Amino acid sequence: MKVVDEKSLGARLQIARQQAGLTQQAMCQKANLSYSTLAKIERGAIKSPSIFTIRSIAQVLGTSLDELVGFDSKKSSSTKHKSKSGVKFIYFDINGCLVRFFHRAFTAIAEDYQLTPDVIESAFWKYNDDVCTGEMTVEEFNEQFAKDLKVEKIDWEDYYLKAVEPIEEMHELVKWASENYLVGLMSNIGKGFIKQMQNAGLLPDVKYDAIVDSSEVGEIKPNPKVYQVAMAKAGVAAEEILLIDDTRGNLIPAQKAGWHVMWFNDYDSQSSAKQARAALEPASS
Repeated sequence: MKVVDEKSLGARLQIARQQAGLTQQAMCQKANLSYSTLAKIERGAIKSPSIFTIRSIAQVLGTSLDELVGFDSKKSSSTKHKSKSGVKFIYFDINGCLVRFFHRAFTAIAEDYQLTPDVIESAFWKYNDDVCTGEMTVEEFNEQFAKDLKVEKIDWEDYYLKAVEPIEEMHELVKWASENYLVGLMSNIGKGFIKQMQNAGLLPDVKYDAIVDSSEVGEIKPNPKVYQVAMAKAGVAAEEILLIDDTRGNLIPAQKAGWHVMWFNDYDSQSSAKQARAALEPASS
């Protein structure tokens, strides 16, 4: 069985519990664990929980022991490559990396409501973190957004989906990368937006090995915890992960965690995509 570090295991347990809709208290009752034990496991304070403890948690969650600790037989037997720098898993940011950022949405809203773009942006960024962490629903965001703009109603998701444009060279890169490596999405984004983007053909149509949706996990970049969650979902070592992101501030915590990082320049997307492709040539090639 693959051995994962205690922080990765703790993050994996927390994700699985949250996805099952269980609080820590409910999990403790069902698995016959003390609250302090589960809390310490999830934050990585208990370095080596007993196999019996993990098995009890797995049974409550309706998953296998191997899946819970991060062992994936399909991935382990995969024909995927490793890059010359040791990368096995690539996380792609979405906004500003796979799609051109949504400033056009601000312009469209300004035109429709006869407001200035800077007023729109000020109101938007005031609540963006809350909606991206799931603390505020998209509906609540729309209500507060409209209130601050002094308009009757507004549908941010509709404006967003109409405004973003796929960055074609990056879509091609993701398709190529998915044939050679494990790939995932890692985005600060509102609940349900990724699914809507996939349905609208705005994201590369590939099988993602992991999706770190900030509104689902309750953490946003550059908060360190979201990188722990992402590493747990990737199921590989820190030094085998690459994050491609257009925001330098999001790359620093990843680099500190031992990941490879690459800054994507939306203003020169062709060169950035070409640079990423060159850096990801498989070691076997």
